[in-house]
Amino acid sequence: RHPEVLWAQRSDKVYLTVSLPDAKDVSVKCEPHGLFTFSASKVQHESYNFSLELYGSIAPEGCKTKTSSRNILCSIQKGQRGWWKRLLKSEEKPAPYLKVDWNKWCDEDEESDCKFS
Repeated sequence: RHPEVLWAQRSDKVYLTVSLPDAKDVSVKCEPHGLFTFSASKVQHESYNFSLELYGSIAPEGCKTKTSSRNILCSIQKGQRGWWKRLLKSEEKPAPYLKVDWNKWCDEDEESDCKFS
């Protein structure tokens, strides 16, 4: 069972928004080589979890999570500044639950003008 996951990036961070209303027991783990692991449950004891092998390395100490009643926002610090050409290390088509977050998306050459950071 996978919740919808929206993603966007800046040169120093990746943002993942997990759409999971009323989530309980949220757990996020960031590993330096780029493995991001998420798990949570809902009131009816339904469990949700997924792992993503991200395109580049990440700084675990720079991973922050904010939970609201509608979703979980994860801010992931990249190991090195720079734009990733995709979210995942694999070149295969991403799973259908992974989508670009056009509300937070920013092009590389417009980063200084982006409001969300």
